[in-house]
Amino acid sequence: MTCTILIIDDSELIRKQIRQILTDHVPFLRTVEAEDGIAGVKAALENPVDLILCDLEMPGLDGFKVLAMVNSHESLRDVPVIILTGNSQREDKIRGLGQGASDYITKPFDSAELVARVRVHLKIKQLQDDLRRSNAQLEALSLTDPLTQLPNRRSLEESLVRELERARRSGQPLALGVLDIDHFKRVNDIYGHQQGDVVLRTVADIIHSNIRPYDIGARYGGEEFVLIWSPVSNVEAAVQFAERLRVTISNQSFPPPLDTLHITVSIGLVFYPAVGSISGDDLFKRADDALYRAKQGGRNCVVIAD
Repeated sequence: MTCTILIIDDSELIRKQIRQILTDHVPFLRTVEAEDGIAGVKAALENPVDLILCDLEMPGLDGFKVLAMVNSHESLRDVPVIILTGNSQREDKIRGLGQGASDYITKPFDSAELVARVRVHLKIKQLQDDLRRSNAQLEALSLTDPLTQLPNRRSLEESLVRELERARRSGQPLALGVLDIDHFKRVNDIYGHQQGDVVLRTVADIIHSNIRPYDIGARYGGEEFVLIWSPVSNVEAAVQFAERLRVTISNQSFPPPLDTLHITVSIGLVFYPAVGSISGDDLFKRADDALYRAKQGGRNCVVIAD
């Protein structure tokens, strides 16, 4: 994996020396150079870097000010900074470390020491990046239904709170639909649970393909899905969204052994703010009550909450 090191030093000779040493001993290395602090911070913002080597004594923006600017930018806060200085005073080292420097190297530096310290901080940076990626993946998995790859119930509940608050704040309406596959138990009983999973994944794919990029389609559990259309202009538009989805699912065909299967869905729909100022739980309950009426009314239909 290629790593990028930014070298900030007002001496061209020092920059060349550092570049040569690191290029000879650190594989897959790319270097970026800057002759002063301002150019260095600009280069760091324009080029994703894994490590910064910064001279302490520079005209204009010195190493301490570079540290302050690096720490002020969120995208740079995790980049380790090694301070280079010909000044070996203890107070300066303590001050630099206190301001966020990861390490100090005193000039004239030993080549082996420079390489060793750079390798250590590059390794730490790589481990930190790997940990952040792993945490992000775990967070995504915790919010995703493993069978359908749609957002799961936890993700839905968080989204509903967020979208309802946004609707209240902006005045833009939203619609919530609870969708249930009709007679799904028969599918499992006749074809088996593996084929039932095929049906669930197919319905999930249809939902994903038929909502807008900023709408939300989630698997609530079992054969029940929840949709949030936000924003939506009026009740009629929400019904059109739901009806189009219902018809598309009804027209879906399946490969063998499901080639004789015909599935339908029932949808309970609620429109906010038509139902007044209520919580996300109340909004969901009203949509669920409408779904129950759809089931009682013969299924394969969309029913709007009172």
